[in-house]
Amino acid sequence: MAQDIPLETIFIVAQRSAGRLRASYYFLRVETARYHRCTYFLRIDDHDKISSPKSKCFARELTMQVDIANVKQRILVLGAGELGLSLLRGLAARRMSQDVSISVLLRHESLNGRESRKGGKIEEIRALGIAIELADLVGATVAELAAVMARYDTVISCVGFAAGRGTQRKLTEAALVAGVKRYFPWQFGVDYDLIGRGSPQDLFDEQLDVRDMLRSQHQTEWVIVSTGMFTSFLFEPSFGVVDLQAGRVNALGSLDTAVTVTTPEDIGNLTAAIVLQAPRIANQVIYTAGDTLTYAELADVVERVTGRSIERREWSVQQLQAELTAKPDDTLCKYRAVFAMGRGVAWDVAKAYNTQHGMDVIGAEQWARENLGRG
Repeated sequence: MAQDIPLETIFIVAQRSAGRLRASYYFLRVETARYHRCTYFLRIDDHDKISSPKSKCFARELTMQVDIANVKQRILVLGAGELGLSLLRGLAARRMSQDVSISVLLRHESLNGRESRKGGKIEEIRALGIAIELADLVGATVAELAAVMARYDTVISCVGFAAGRGTQRKLTEAALVAGVKRYFPWQFGVDYDLIGRGSPQDLFDEQLDVRDMLRSQHQTEWVIVSTGMFTSFLFEPSFGVVDLQAGRVNALGSLDTAVTVTTPEDIGNLTAAIVLQAPRIANQVIYTAGDTLTYAELADVVERVTGRSIERREWSVQQLQAELTAKPDDTLCKYRAVFAMGRGVAWDVAKAYNTQHGMDVIGAEQWARENLGRG
């Protein structure tokens, strides 16, 4: 029988039957709640020496797709700030339907500091049945972080730009050194590929470095979740777009420039769904969108919510770039300038993961009604 099996032919047969076949095979087991256990195998002359590049590539990809299916999936979340805590809640809510263990990596200061105790963050994490790992994400070496990550199948970074320059590259390098099966980098923002290098926000170049690192290797699967701006940031007084005191909306670029926003709570919930989706998502950029609206539409929202007449003013790209030149280290000036360009900062809600899966999210107007009120 073995002599009649063409090379690189794939079979799916019962495990017991597969064990009786007199053929040299490369096999992997799969076990899920919906399917009977079966054996995937690739017929080759010598399973210890896969000479064909096509066979070798296929065997590696097949291994990555099924090898975590019959073991408990171990998930590590890096950080428990606003987004990290939302993600932990989302994962915990879905854990009952899958065999999953969840841990969070915190700094020692986070465990014992006032901010963590304030509001009961640590108590909530423990109440959710989530284990706590301790490490200094900023001060630890790549090897030290890799040693922690190596104990997990999926690592999700919720450590943002506040951790400092180089942190995103270091965490990605640690994940690759650890050989984790799947890595979600901190990319919860705009479409960095479309924005490109050399944008007004220089931190975005590091995000492109991370994408290059992940795309240039084949050992660790990756998933990037593009969410647009955090909804709350669009209304943040210091950002200057919505100026309630002056009764004005300052449009970045023009009133027709669009921006996509998603709340951190929705990002956490949607990312949890993406992490645990079956068949699992790998090596893709996934988009979410609580809302996509122009600044003119934003002004209309503020008028309806507050019941006030709102002035509309445009801050041109040239004006914002001049302000950045005058204050080159001002983070808000950098963000205003890059969003004013309108490239890679907005996408059609129809392409968003939440839309395609019929998941409810909070739009800009709903957020404004719940947080601004009438005044």
